[in-house]
Amino acid sequence: MKSIVYALVFLFSFVSFSQDNHIVKTEDGRRVLLKADFTWEYIDLVKPEPTKQKEKEIEKPISSNENSCSLSANYTEPELNKKVQNQLKKGRATIAHVKKKVAKDFNCDVKDVILLLASETKEKGTYKFCVNGTKTVYKRTGHNIAKKLKLF
Repeated sequence: MKSIVYALVFLFSFVSFSQDNHIVKTEDGRRVLLKADFTWEYIDLVKPEPTKQKEKEIEKPISSNENSCSLSANYTEPELNKKVQNQLKKGRATIAHVKKKVAKDFNCDVKDVILLLASETKEKGTYKFCVNGTKTVYKRTGHNIAKKLKLF
């Protein structure tokens, strides 16, 4: 009896996965429905018009200075939650430890690492630094500290 039930569950799941339709986007922005029987049709019949903001983003040249940072002489770093920092002392994951890690990765002194922005809890945190005129982002998960990677 169990084998019959398993066979029916497998059959129904196999059929449901094989009949999957997909929606894709063309280069001009229209959406197309790709059907399981190898046919297709437009979902958006009218080609979408680009908005003014998208046009500005397209026209804006990409500069190499996007990752550069310049700070005023009287810049002060934001203050972090002292309760969270005290809890992180045991695992060596305070802001001082994070700065040491950043300085080690960039081969510079700890005084050259300046905190721009921080978002943290006891479990995780994200820190944005200015290191020798370059912006970088590090993340902390528990007591592990690593550079945040951009995948896309």
